[in-house]
Amino acid sequence: MHRRQFLASTGLLSAAVALPGSVRAASGGPDAEFRAMLDRFFYARLEDSPEQATSLGLDTGARARLKSVLDDTSRAGQAKQFARARQELAALKTVRRDALSDAARLDYDVVEYGLDRVIAGQRYTFGASAGRYAPYVLSQLTGAYRDVPDFLANQHRVGNAADADAYVARVQAFAGAIDAETERQREDAANGVFAPDYILDTTLKQLAAVRDKAPDATGPATDLAAKLKAATLPPERAMTVATLMREQVFPALDRQRALVVELRARARHDAGVWRLPDGDAYYAAAASAATTVEMTGDEIHRLGLAQVAEIGARIDGILKSQGMTQGSVGERLVALNKRPDQLYPNTDPGREALLRQLRGQIAAMTKRLPEQFAVLPQAPVEVRRVPEAIQAGAPGGYYQSASLDGTRPAIYFINLRDTFDRPRFGLATLSYHEAVPGHHLQVMSALESKDIPLIRRRGFYSGYSEGWALYSEQLADEMGMYEGDPLGQVGFLQSLLFRATRLVVDSGMHAKRWSREQATDYLIATTGIARGRSQGEIDRYTVWPGQACSYKIGHTVWVRLRDEAKRKAGASWDPKAFHRILTMGAMPLSVLEKVVRQQMA
Repeated sequence: MHRRQFLASTGLLSAAVALPGSVRAASGGPDAEFRAMLDRFFYARLEDSPEQATSLGLDTGARARLKSVLDDTSRAGQAKQFARARQELAALKTVRRDALSDAARLDYDVVEYGLDRVIAGQRYTFGASAGRYAPYVLSQLTGAYRDVPDFLANQHRVGNAADADAYVARVQAFAGAIDAETERQREDAANGVFAPDYILDTTLKQLAAVRDKAPDATGPATDLAAKLKAATLPPERAMTVATLMREQVFPALDRQRALVVELRARARHDAGVWRLPDGDAYYAAAASAATTVEMTGDEIHRLGLAQVAEIGARIDGILKSQGMTQGSVGERLVALNKRPDQLYPNTDPGREALLRQLRGQIAAMTKRLPEQFAVLPQAPVEVRRVPEAIQAGAPGGYYQSASLDGTRPAIYFINLRDTFDRPRFGLATLSYHEAVPGHHLQVMSALESKDIPLIRRRGFYSGYSEGWALYSEQLADEMGMYEGDPLGQVGFLQSLLFRATRLVVDSGMHAKRWSREQATDYLIATTGIARGRSQGEIDRYTVWPGQACSYKIGHTVWVRLRDEAKRKAGASWDPKAFHRILTMGAMPLSVLEKVVRQQMA
């Protein structure tokens, strides 16, 4: 999912987005009053999240001014977010939950859970803790220096002169966003909170990728030039952006880079957040926020070891059937990864051939979706390469939802910095995770739903969403997508093994004080995933503690609930009915369990 999470806000929806039918039909009563309150929450939040307004296609009409503004990344902006959460929770408590319908009670429970978590995160004054926990303001995965160019390129549309002017205004605001984060990181560093040395090394490389270019060759300048040409608009605004990059953005980047260089000279090599103020409690809170279940670091570690052993045994059997008998499972997976028949050339033509394979896999699965799903997304999903400027620190793959107004498709990004990291046998399961029936089906089923309030249509809970995506990989196997393709099934099982291994290494670094090297070596030895990709993964877990645990824990809950429902239904089992739960929106796993069991009853 996208790195900047939206808590999710006053006014009517734009003409392109209709209010849910259930609200239009309601003439009053507790449900309608409660829905109106949630809509007020949504639009008030949207006013302070202009980038999300653009992402959703809601930066038009009365909110057109939001198209010219970036999110407030300052300390004051953070404080405003926490203050709003407290105000919203107080308003929520005035609602009589017992007077609401079952559907509205679900809305109440999910919104209350989210607000409670945001307020709990206020305990930690460093980094970000309102949703996903990210302790370092600046890293290879966090910072306006990388997020803003990516956002402008992939989400800011230019169809007319006003859109182009708004683009220029956002570039003008870019320097302020960089400086705000520089100041926050400086304040955190005074309290000993900044990233380890190896993280700062990658951060410096990515800062250089943005800064060390001619102004007219920077991402914002070239992106706007291409968009102006496509919209048949004159090119002068691209030259204005180049001037802004040289005169305002570059000096801000220089100030930020100077701070990172300074911090690098002082940085430690310890990977875990245990070294931060109240670090053990911070990791427990981060893991709980990501998984939406309560487990200690030791419990997460033990679960990971048990699942590694079970999944490894399944892979061992398939590899032996393919004549691969020598060495550990990890060693045999390494050997499989090196086979020429499993690799695309690490060239632009090779990368394009790999992208064609992904598109073919998505098309094939899309044809099969009606077997399992009664509700399918209207928005299409495209496959694109992660932008080269951020690929050094970006995840291996991620999903970006479509806009509500239908003007921008959903995008499945894949990191192709080195095609060796993406062997053929593992590509299909990645497509099923990031696109269909994974994130695209789950996210857009909620976003396009007319039955839940907007504040929940855009909601995100990592344990639910990432657990669903991993469940989708298993569902593809159960649907027979790997019939006649045992190596493809190995790729699926390697993906499960990878997520189980995450439980071990994430808790290892943050709760058991493993080093970066120990965690990397364990990941490679266990999963056989190439060192370059494995190193990038470990570095990701360094700066997003707990998040990596959400996949396998969420998957375990999804599978257990599906299997319980299937056993109870017996011969009347209908997977389409079970999967319709996606239209109810994302929710904490504890709430999901309650909803599924109510449906079974």
